[in-house]
Amino acid sequence: MIPVPRGHAQHGPVPHPIRGLVSVGMGDDADRDLTESEADVLLFFLNRLRDAVVRDAAGLSDEQQRTPGVPSGTSLLGLIKHLTEVEKHWFQRVFFGADVSIDMSMEVPAGASPDEVVAAYRQACARSDEIVRACPDLSTLARTMNPGDSRIGTLRRILVHMVEETGRHAGHADILRERIDGATDL
Repeated sequence: MIPVPRGHAQHGPVPHPIRGLVSVGMGDDADRDLTESEADVLLFFLNRLRDAVVRDAAGLSDEQQRTPGVPSGTSLLGLIKHLTEVEKHWFQRVFFGADVSIDMSMEVPAGASPDEVVAAYRQACARSDEIVRACPDLSTLARTMNPGDSRIGTLRRILVHMVEETGRHAGHADILRERIDGATDL
C-alpha cells in the first residue's frame, strides 16, 4: 500500500493488509482513508451516527415522527431536536465559548416542520465540524467549563463524548422506528 500523506484523502476502496480491498463505511466518506488524522476518524464515525438518526426518521409522516414511542415521551423528531441542541451546547457554547441559546429538551415546537428540524440539525452538525477542523490540536482546552464538570475539557473529550451521546440516541431512534413501521437496518 502506498502511504497517503496526512490530510490527503485516498480515493477508491481502502486496501486492508489482510483482507485486500475493502470499503469503510457509507455515503460520501465511504472511501476515506481513516489514517488521515484523529479528528478525521472521530468525525467520520460521528457523522455516520448523525446520518443514522436522520435516516430513522426519513419517509415517515409528520405525525409518525412526532408521536412518542415510549412512556417517557421520546419521539424521532424530538431526538433530532435534542441532538441539535447538544451539538450547539458542546461545540459552540462549551468549546468555542459562543453565547448561544440552548434548549436540550425533546419538545418540538408545533409549527416546526420535520424538514426544518432536520435542516437545523444538519446546520448545527456542519458548524460543529467547522469548529473541529479549524482547531489544529484535539488537546486544545474548551473556552468554558461544561456546567456540572469539575474541570475544563479538551476538544478530544468533547468529540468522543459526542460519538457516545449520538450513538446512544441513534440506538433509541432505531427502536422508535421499528416500533412505528417495523423498519430495521435503515
